[in-house]
Parts: sequence; structure tokens; C-alpha cells
Amino acid sequence: MPSRVRLADVTPPIALGPLDGRYRAAVAPLVDHLSEAALNRERVHVEVEWLIHLAGYSGSPVVPGAPTLTAADEQYLRDVVDTFGPDEVAELAAIEKITVHDVKAVEYFLKSRLASAPEGSALRDVGELVHFACTSEDINNLSYALMVRGAVQDVWAPAATELVDQVAGLAHELKDQPMLALTHGQPATPTTLGKELAVLAHRLRRQLRRIASDEYLGKLNGATGTYGAHVVAVPGADWPAVSKTFVEHLGLTWNPLTTQIESHDWQAELYADVARFNRVLHNLATDVWTYISRGVFIQIPVAGATGSSTMPHKVNPIRFENAEANLELSSALLDTLASTLVTSRLQRDLTDSTTQRNIGPAFGHSLLAIDNVARGLRALSVDTALLARELDENWETLGEPVQSAMRAASVAGVTGMENPYERLKELTRGRRLTAADMREFIGGLGLPDDVAARLAALTPASYTGLAGDLVVYLDA
Repeated sequence: MPSRVRLADVTPPIALGPLDGRYRAAVAPLVDHLSEAALNRERVHVEVEWLIHLAGYSGSPVVPGAPTLTAADEQYLRDVVDTFGPDEVAELAAIEKITVHDVKAVEYFLKSRLASAPEGSALRDVGELVHFACTSEDINNLSYALMVRGAVQDVWAPAATELVDQVAGLAHELKDQPMLALTHGQPATPTTLGKELAVLAHRLRRQLRRIASDEYLGKLNGATGTYGAHVVAVPGADWPAVSKTFVEHLGLTWNPLTTQIESHDWQAELYADVARFNRVLHNLATDVWTYISRGVFIQIPVAGATGSSTMPHKVNPIRFENAEANLELSSALLDTLASTLVTSRLQRDLTDSTTQRNIGPAFGHSLLAIDNVARGLRALSVDTALLARELDENWETLGEPVQSAMRAASVAGVTGMENPYERLKELTRGRRLTAADMREFIGGLGLPDDVAARLAALTPASYTGLAGDLVVYLDA
């Protein structure tokens, strides 16, 4: 038999995972923040800013004798970051093949740029300030903090917020649409479709507020967090102050006490919050799937799309099923990241290095799910006739307000109101009642005229309490 083509040899390379293959379009914005190339660009960024900080801290160099950098010198350095693209990715990879060390390769890459600075520039004389007194983790922890912050604030959170606003908009639109509620899968006190969507939007917004308040920590204090090399090399500097101002200059929160690594607790906190958002969104996906299954929501067919390869009538809820699976994958990865990253043996081990390289897939699966839910919601309409029919078939749900009114009347001294719960239980449990059945029962209770009239006018469709009004709390 002829041998098959080796797909591993195809150029351009074929993606191993679906996020970089089938679903690339939905998650591509994360590449600028959470890819290997993005990591290296942030490393260059941190090295550049550290060099600038050392050369001009509080108006004078931290390291005695270091030349003062001009505005043009600083711009040249920052341009190295801004122009970091495919050629630089390839160049850095070639250097790493020699160093077999990713951060050392970044150091050599930046030094080569200093050597190419314009004639007469002070940059040609500051090569040994690159990576000065740093361990690799001084660069890595700051790079990851910047990457994750950018991914959350620039990509994930805007997409999540837009989705939650979409759910909230549906909640307002449908706030007065009565619907039979199901508790334990059985008919229960009616509600409105909008109020139930509002519950989910409210839960999701609460998680977004938590995520927005999460901190991104960073450190720069040397090989074991002691500033050992810093103090020996330049004993006169206030190194904690230099470190603090540098970390805060990057827009991060300074961590003053660490081992060789920044402890990653902030990452665990953030990932727990994102995973919780995922799980609430998963609840929304399963609820909407169930509403579709019941016929409450009708899916609007997409022209040309196929639901089943054999059953022509099918319009499957694939957006919500896809979202469920991706939310589960994302949450599993985030849980692993959160539980693994908070532990490092003694002053440092390398378990965090490989683990953090999976931050991208964790957010990618969540972003893909958000995209799917948003697309799925846009393709729904409500079957109001079905909702009305379900309500009219379940008059027994009015057993609750009738027995509650009997209790209130009993407290007010009306006679004949004994055992209200038990009497309604006997009337309704395991039975389907009609409107006539319920009104006949109400009429024979001997309730005050105003109470009897109020109950007689009640229908399952009007028995929604304050459900529609509660949606306003989404805007509070």
C-alpha cells in the first residue's frame, strides 16, 4: 500500500490543537497577549524598561558611571519593542538554539540592538546594564503579569462584558413575558423569561466586578528575593525603592516578599474568578439549551446550514453545546493553573514554567465559549404561544397563592380558613386543574369579597409577582 502524506511535514504547519486551527478566528486576539511570541516581546519590553529605569531613576543613574540616556535613546529602545514582529521572532529563536535558555536569548537579542544604535549614542556603552542583577524570573514574572493583564483587560473582559450586556438586554426585552417555572423539573410558581435571564446576567456581572478588581503583582529582587547581587554591586542604592517604583511604573502591584519567583497567588485568585464566571456561563448555556429543548426558544435557521446529515428537519443547539464543552475545558485548565502555581519547592522549581505556557489555551477556550453563546443568543426567538399554553395547562400552580391568602385571612380572624395548606394539597397534588375547578374552589371558601375577587381574577399567566419589576436591579 502507498504510504500516506506526513501531515507533520506540511508547510505552513498544521495546528495540533483546535484553538490554532478550526477556531483560530474566534481566539486570534489573544495571540497578541498569550502566545510564545507575545511572551518574548514582553520580555524585551521589561528588559528595555529596566535599562531605562536604571539609567534615569530619580533623575540620575542607579549604577554609578552609567551614561544618561537621551529622549532619542529611550525612543530607540522602545521602538525595539514596538517593531518586534516575525523577523525578530525568528531571530530570537535562532539565538535560543545556541543559548538553550529563553531569557538569556532575549538579553543577547537586546544587546545586539544596542550595538546597532546610532553612532555616538550612549546606548552603545550600556550593554552590561541589560539584565543587570536580574534572575530570569525577575523578567518572566513581570512579563506574564503584563501579558495576562493585557489579555484580560483588552480581549477577554470586553468580550465577556458585551455578552453579559446582551443577556441583560434580553432580560429587559422579555421582563414581562410570563412563563411556567420548573423546579425539580416540575411545574412551579410562574415567573417571567426576562427575570430568569436577569438572574444569570446579575450573577455574571458580579463575577466581572471581581475580575476587574483583581491585582496583577510583580517583583524584581534577584535570584532568591534578597537583592543579594544588587547590594554587592551597588551598595549605596535603595534597591527595594528602585524595585517598587519600577514594578509600579509597569502598572503592576509590587510584591515585596518573594523567593526566586513571584508567588503567583494573584494568578490563582484571578483564574478562580474567571473559572467561576465560566461556570455561571455554563449554567446559562444549559438553561438556554433546555429552553430550546422545551420549545420556549425557537432557533432561527441559518441559510444553507445543516443540522443533521440524515434528518433534514434538525436545527441543533450547537452554539450552546460547543460553549459547554469549551467552558469545561477552560475551567479545568484554570483550576490546574490555580492549584499548581501557588506551590514551588523551597526557593524555586520549574513547575510554573511549563504550567504558565498554558494560560493561553485556558483563556482561549473561555473566549471561544463566549463567542458561541453570543452567536447562539442572536439566533433565538420566543414561542409566546407555547408559553401561554403551558401556563393555561397548569392552574394547579395557583394553589400557592390561594393557601397563602387563606392563611392571611385566618390571621385576620376570618373563620373557616383552617388547614389551608393541607386543603390545597388535597385539591391539587398529582392532579391537573382547570380554571373552572380553581374558581369553584375559591368561590366556596368564604373569603372576604375583595380577596375572593382578587383570587378569582388571578391566572397562571398573571401570577408572576414582581418578576418583571425585579429586572430593574440589573441597572442598579
